[in-house]
Amino acid sequence: MKIIILCGGFGTRLGNETKKTPKPMIRINGKPLIEWIIKIYVKYGFKDFILLTGYKHKVIENYFKKKKFKNNITVKFINTGLKTNTGGRVLKIKSLFDKNEDFMLTYGDGISSVNIKNLLKIHKQKLNIATITAVRPPARFGEVHFEKNSLKVKKFSEKPKTNSGWINGGFMVFNSKVFNYFRKKNEILEYHILKRLTLKKKLFAIKHKGIWQCCDTPRDKVQIAQILKKKLIKF
Repeated sequence: MKIIILCGGFGTRLGNETKKTPKPMIRINGKPLIEWIIKIYVKYGFKDFILLTGYKHKVIENYFKKKKFKNNITVKFINTGLKTNTGGRVLKIKSLFDKNEDFMLTYGDGISSVNIKNLLKIHKQKLNIATITAVRPPARFGEVHFEKNSLKVKKFSEKPKTNSGWINGGFMVFNSKVFNYFRKKNEILEYHILKRLTLKKKLFAIKHKGIWQCCDTPRDKVQIAQILKKKLIKF
């Protein structure tokens, strides 16, 4: 099964870190972030990776041209354009898939302890077109809870799980039928395609309550480093 990883964004919120290096290539605990993501899939026996690049694509390409993997793991890369949106990047590789072929898709900036095989099992059991991993990320700030009609603090939660609901944490499975829901060449996967699937009741999700962390800011990078250092994700 092909594992598609979106690696083309600008990563501007990481500041100076991404001026010369695309976000998936920033080093965390000795390895580029993208390698940690690949290791998550390799743990479950997946070996066929395709990186959809854009911003600073040569940095990614040059690295993986020299990188040698064991156990028949292959990492290919396709430059899908500098200003291409997420849906547009995926649409550009439509020809790589057979009719009714399942493939996995994730972002090049997030790690998780989600059970990939269980995700795939649920996807296949339901004969889904699209199955995503829903997560509840930690809040950015501690929450203060007051006693009723009082300034006395009843409870303080330091960076709790957000109460605003579930979000798409990446780690998705699609069937090639998903391309029937694309309308234009450069759409946004999350805003256009996933919304259309939802309206047609064709989008499903598993709820993952374990480890999940994206890398949008310098603080997020520190969080990922700590997760990896403490071995909270098993490889």
